[in-house]
Amino acid sequence: MAGVISARAGLSHSLSVTQTVPNRPLQASQLATRCTSPSFLSAKLCKTRPLVVAAAMEVSKEAPSADFANRQPSKGVLETWCNADAVCFDVDSTVCLDEGIDELADFCGAGKAVAEWTAKAMTGTVPFEEALAARLSLIKPSLSQVDDCLVKRPPRISPGIADLIKKLKANNTDVFFVSGGFRQMIKPVASELGIPPENIIANQLLFGTSGEYAGFDPTEPTSRSGGKALAVQQIRQNHGYKTLVMIGDGATDLEVCNWNAPGYYIRCKYVSLARDQLPAVVKDARQPGGADLFICYAGVQMREAVAAKADWVVIDFQELISELP
Repeated sequence: MAGVISARAGLSHSLSVTQTVPNRPLQASQLATRCTSPSFLSAKLCKTRPLVVAAAMEVSKEAPSADFANRQPSKGVLETWCNADAVCFDVDSTVCLDEGIDELADFCGAGKAVAEWTAKAMTGTVPFEEALAARLSLIKPSLSQVDDCLVKRPPRISPGIADLIKKLKANNTDVFFVSGGFRQMIKPVASELGIPPENIIANQLLFGTSGEYAGFDPTEPTSRSGGKALAVQQIRQNHGYKTLVMIGDGATDLEVCNWNAPGYYIRCKYVSLARDQLPAVVKDARQPGGADLFICYAGVQMREAVAAKADWVVIDFQELISELP
């Protein structure tokens, strides 16, 4: 694309790391510690996102509305988790509390319409590439708007994710971010959590020479349905991992592990069925070379159609930490 450049991605700011205790009111002393912590940008930025410092900001950890048997992992699932060579994380509503594209849309004045498309993409009711193109056509963010959004609305990191990544690294397990979000908005998060840029697979916003929005890079695998599965296959092939785990909240994360191409369309047909109700030919259609295990993280968003087909559903990252050696 003539005259198109990719956005700057190296904004040097810290991110707001939320460390609230689920369902427990924060004390004034705790709030003061949070606002003066180096994890916060500054008092000024704390004010720009009042939910970060408000006592009512706690992340909901309520039990799922459906009674999922996979809330209790099987012995095989635990063995796979504990022996993983690599773990791939979704970012939006998993590593971070927010959906990055929804935050950017709201910042640019297109929040409601874009959020509706995000819901469709995450539940798998429309192809991801269709939802991505539709959302970006509504936002059309300039380079300066992306930069301003990151400064004024820094991504909020999910409680416990920093400890989980630290534990995985201590066990010599490699960590990757595989996201349908934007590389420009994910790099600061990855930097905060110690994930190198080469371990990020995500979409890339494109801008003209004057910083105007010029589309997105369609060659990124995560720009289309089934792309996360291809990205994970490539990660596995490049590094020779024996055991790989995917953690996320959406339909695109589920297909990394559970669905063969054209599995997207198979999944849409059977989306209302629990995994133990699926025909064997569908239930066992794991991606060749994909993830060995899909863990649904429902601590931010509970997408029941996705959770029902996961190998393990967790509400708190501490559940994963406690099972690691």
